[in-house]
Amino acid sequence: MTATSSTGPGAGSIRGPSRRGGVTEQAADATVDQACRMLRLPTMRARFAKVADAALREQLTYRGFLAELLMAECDDRDRRRSARRITAAGFPREKWLQDFDYAANPHIQPTVIAQLAACAWVTKGRRSA
Repeated sequence: MTATSSTGPGAGSIRGPSRRGGVTEQAADATVDQACRMLRLPTMRARFAKVADAALREQLTYRGFLAELLMAECDDRDRRRSARRITAAGFPREKWLQDFDYAANPHIQPTVIAQLAACAWVTKGRRSA
């Protein structure tokens, strides 16, 4: 008997014998849930089923599905990081341009502020290369 492994159906792998049918949907969901807990990926854990269903409907490739799931995790981490920084800064309260009292300073023109706000809104999503 030789030490080489078999390459036929049912040949073993590092994780155990291979299965042509794979795991059941329920087992796969449980495995993903547990892995996300261990790897501390709360957004992927919460959105996995929804993104997987959408990927199936939209016929995404495996890479497309993974990209969607990873981007959801990254976007949520950015949002939470921003919220933590705002909280840590200790700002007294949120302030919005819509709440600004232009009557308190008549030298400030609302149209100029609106135009500047529109420019900031357009460039906010862009990142420099």
